[in-house]
Amino acid sequence: MRIAQISPLFESVPPSLYGGTERVVSYLTEELVKAGHEVVLFASGDSKTSAELVPICEKALRLDERCMDPFGLHFVMMEEVLKRQDDFDIIHSHIECLGFTLGRRTQVPVVSTLHGRLDYWEHGMIFREYNELPVISISNAQRKPLPNANWIATVYHGLPPELYTFNENRGNYLIYVGRVSPEKKVESAINIALKSGIPLKIAAKVDKKDEEYFETDIKPHLNNPLIEFLGEINDREKNKLIGSALAFLHPVDWPEPFGLSMLEAMACGTPVIARRRGSIPEVVDHGVTGFVFEDDDEAVSYIKNYCPGFSRKACRKRFEDRFKAQKMAEDYLKVYGMFLESGGAKLNA
Repeated sequence: MRIAQISPLFESVPPSLYGGTERVVSYLTEELVKAGHEVVLFASGDSKTSAELVPICEKALRLDERCMDPFGLHFVMMEEVLKRQDDFDIIHSHIECLGFTLGRRTQVPVVSTLHGRLDYWEHGMIFREYNELPVISISNAQRKPLPNANWIATVYHGLPPELYTFNENRGNYLIYVGRVSPEKKVESAINIALKSGIPLKIAAKVDKKDEEYFETDIKPHLNNPLIEFLGEINDREKNKLIGSALAFLHPVDWPEPFGLSMLEAMACGTPVIARRRGSIPEVVDHGVTGFVFEDDDEAVSYIKNYCPGFSRKACRKRFEDRFKAQKMAEDYLKVYGMFLESGGAKLNA
């Protein structure tokens, strides 16, 4: 099959530091190539892939201080895709609603995986306009605000199993990995750590729009010896930090579409302690790959009473059963095949 993968330009594929969507695009692309498919990846020029790379910009836009209009460059990327449309059997967009314009302008089938939250007011207007275009969710919970969209499948994210090392030895600290922002509730992770009396390491990026939140809600706690802020880390550092932790905290307070970092913890055998929001109950097998909580005191209870005796082997095995990158690619190939056979009709998935 000849497949185009269209990635956001904000990060490289895969990202050098923080980045979720571009990381998933990388894992999927590599698995598709490995399976013998002809894949063309449209992404930033600093991306690394075994597929054919069509570089749209020199480097990831988040790291390019010259970039003031990142969305404009995504339209340039779509023009490049259209120039080569005859080379593809199917086009797979990962650039959220921006990719819908492709579906209206090409005869080649276009499917869009939506990676973000879908509960903003403008989404209703967007999906009413583009209601015929096929979309793929990354969790069933993600669909809730837009039940009438043309959903054709749910495909869970996956990781290469060799990327993270299983560690049977639990550590003596908690870890938070991701982004510092109000919806991620990093202050809740701090509260859980302080109530547990267990050190917390925060490995996270701070976007410009979240600097005030960091200064007012997070920074004052960094004087406490139990709380350590590490900033952004790479995959090698992440593997070691997550794998050696007692538990991985994911105390989000937003409609989580998926939560890729939770898979990274599961791959290491480290239990995920996550708030019951959005996709969390779908992704975390309560008691097997971690524990789903509602309030901070409940999280503290799980950490103190269950994490010391937690089966890290069972956690890793469940990850391998559900969330390997190969399975993700196989699931997408099934969707491509069904969609092509249906002629673009709604699949009632």
